Amino acid sequence: MDSSLERNYRRNKMLVYAALIAGSVLMIFPFLWMLLTSFKSAGESVQIPPTILPKQWLTDNYSRALTSLPFVKLYINTTLLIVFRVICAVAFSSAAGFAFAKLDFKGKNVLFSIVLIQMMLPSQIFIIPQYQMLAKMGLTNTMFALVFPGIVSAFGTFFLRQSYMGIPDEVGEAAYLDGCNKWQTFTKVMMPLTKASMAALTIFTAVFAYADLMWPLIANTDLNKMTLSAGLSTLRGQFTTNYPVLMAGSMLAMIPMVILYLAFQKQFIEGIAMTGGK
Repeated sequence: MDSSLERNYRRNKMLVYAALIAGSVLMIFPFLWMLLTSFKSAGESVQIPPTILPKQWLTDNYSRALTSLPFVKLYINTTLLIVFRVICAVAFSSAAGFAFAKLDFKGKNVLFSIVLIQMMLPSQIFIIPQYQMLAKMGLTNTMFALVFPGIVSAFGTFFLRQSYMGIPDEVGEAAYLDGCNKWQTFTKVMMPLTKASMAALTIFTAVFAYADLMWPLIANTDLNKMTLSAGLSTLRGQFTTNYPVLMAGSMLAMIPMVILYLAFQKQFIEGIAMTGGK
């Protein structure tokens, strides 16, 4: 009986490993295909049947991508977009999350319902009013135009509210007995206890900002004011596209996210695990 259970355990374990390996291959293959295509010729990239490895490894695609786009300015714009959106999202979401979780005020449930409704609606609904607001202020084709939709994050507010709700009320009461007012309780006691969740929100916000394509294309029409994702879209032609150059540009555009992941992967995993546990 024990040997039968052991065989079943090993078989189930092998099935789980096989499923995980298959999922990993499916996730890695697009990136591997993008890397290999960046070294192919234009004709080879659209060849039918397709070839996996390039017949001749061409590095000219990277130099053409660098000359076709102002990558230095695109890197700077993308970095500033990520930094400003992260600062705004963490600061405002943390304050709002603390208020919704620990404070009692009139209209609290109604306001939080509005936050939830905003999360449920697709972001495309807000593009027209947001653009009209920027146009009336004369702030299109500016860095503020890129940051504007991410100043307040409904997802971040809900995310950090859940973290603050996991902190016992006795912690705030003890701070009040020690002489702290609401602001001191928030900044000196409560906020430090949500560092892991704020780190996770930082990663989420950075990834969302980096992947944002539609809004940067609408708000900024000047190539020097675009982000990496918006700039790469200009490499796609109306009738024909040089896919190796496009893939080379995509590889270059991945550098900020790779650095971000390598630098903060520990905080990201801890934040997700801690928030899920609560």
